[in-house]
Amino acid sequence: MVLFMLVILPFLLLLLYFIARPRPVKVPIKDRHVFITGGSSGIGLAIAKRAASEGARVSIMARNLEKLEEARQSIRLASGALDVSIFSADARDSNAVQRAVNDAGPIDVLVVNHGVYEHDKLEKQGLDVVNYILDVNLIGSFNVIKAALPLMKDRKDRGPASIALMASQAAQVGIYGYTAYSASNFGLRGLAEALQQKVIEDNIHVSLMFSPDTETPNLKKAKSTMPELTKIIIGSPVPMKADEVAKKTLDGIKSGSFIIPCNLIGYPLAFATPGVSPQRSFLMAFLEVALAGISRLVVLFYLWNWYRTIRKWHAQTKSKYAIRYKDIFYAWVLIWLVCLLHFCQDSSNDT
Repeated sequence: MVLFMLVILPFLLLLLYFIARPRPVKVPIKDRHVFITGGSSGIGLAIAKRAASEGARVSIMARNLEKLEEARQSIRLASGALDVSIFSADARDSNAVQRAVNDAGPIDVLVVNHGVYEHDKLEKQGLDVVNYILDVNLIGSFNVIKAALPLMKDRKDRGPASIALMASQAAQVGIYGYTAYSASNFGLRGLAEALQQKVIEDNIHVSLMFSPDTETPNLKKAKSTMPELTKIIIGSPVPMKADEVAKKTLDGIKSGSFIIPCNLIGYPLAFATPGVSPQRSFLMAFLEVALAGISRLVVLFYLWNWYRTIRKWHAQTKSKYAIRYKDIFYAWVLIWLVCLLHFCQDSSNDT
């Protein structure tokens, strides 16, 4: 233990200090242009309000023009900012996105926040729903980034810029009922990791936000279609406020963090699922290395519990159906016996 504390630990910290990449950076928000997709409600609107309050020039993009107007007034009232631009476009429409980005002008901080989610058993989800989720969440994010990137690379202000992708904890772990949604979120993670290598020489820094359940207009709708087994597995987590998630997001963007965990469960998940994600902080890198074994052990316990729950649920479901089939069989037997008895009585009366 003494050898570890005096020799190995300092050496490991020094090594991580030199190899942690990219290097630490600070991304300013004040007096810069922050462009937010999905900015008319929920987390996007909360981020817009906070960014405007910190002195940023804010632009928001969403599909519904009426909601965008309401959001603009809400941002102005919350922050006192007058320079708030709105753009109506569907993220799936690359041409509409390109027009919106061109009209908005050079972007310093791009927050790719739009997204949809529907939870259901895969065999019950139509391919149209699966395609819709993937198109909005993943292809829509590609459309926004491809439209904004040339302007971000050619910006006059050569200070640190940022591209933040809003994923969720479904990008860290796949759960029953989240099949299409998790696929789109894991895609965002791959996009973010590859994109950071692409844009690092342009002083653009990528962040990936893993938000938990958040009080947004879509949450109640999503809960209504969630399979029973999914509800059992995830339990009843208390959703975070949109403003709390917005604060975590902006803090992560300003510190240049690649992975931005959000709540109490988010940090253990981040330590358990770092993969080959960039890590700027040598202290966080040390925690990832030090906790790798115990994190994996904890995850294995969770997986054991989940698969045990799945097996028990299916067994109980089959048992319920078996009881129903048995009841139906007995009912038919009873009906036939009654009919037979009635027939025998009629025959004896005729005799």
